[in-house]
Amino acid sequence: MSEPAADGDYRVLGTETVYEGRVITLVRDTVAMPGGGDSVREVVRHPGAVAVVALTDDGDVVLLRQYRHPVGGYLWELPAGLRDADGEAPLLTAQRELAEEVRMAAERWSLLTTTYSTPGFCDEQVLVYLAEGLSDVDRPEGFTVEHEELDMTVETVPLAEAVQRVFDGAIRNSAAVVGLLAAAQHRASGTRLRPVDAT
Repeated sequence: MSEPAADGDYRVLGTETVYEGRVITLVRDTVAMPGGGDSVREVVRHPGAVAVVALTDDGDVVLLRQYRHPVGGYLWELPAGLRDADGEAPLLTAQRELAEEVRMAAERWSLLTTTYSTPGFCDEQVLVYLAEGLSDVDRPEGFTVEHEELDMTVETVPLAEAVQRVFDGAIRNSAAVVGLLAAAQHRASGTRLRPVDAT
């Protein structure tokens, strides 16, 4: 079964599901090449994620330090989470994650940028939001802190310091790197942002 032609006239000739897990699915696609012939590509299907650059009125940004098993250590990150709640709009996911992870809400939301985290083998798209006008809130009712979130550290630092941590190699999470650099550029030059409901 083939799909319509994609960019550059690449066409999926067939798909085989290799593995289906709780979050990801691994498929093997046979793809027609525009120059002739075909090739097999293994693709990780992912529901997508959101991340939040939460800025205080003083220009500080909220970071959190969380253990990430695949890299065997702790990473400094932005508040973030999977888009795994059925029917939940990305902005609502971002608002929920901000409340769950750092007990904050924001008056103003903008879509800062979108990024594909590892497009060579995975279709995960991360929507990075800018949240301003922060206030403290309780965690959403029914939310339970568990697993890696139990020893998560939350820190608020000046945005310029967070950007320097990117260049120092202390912040390596891709959504955090992209989000912090984009937020710094936006604050410095007033770049035009897309509507908050764009993807």
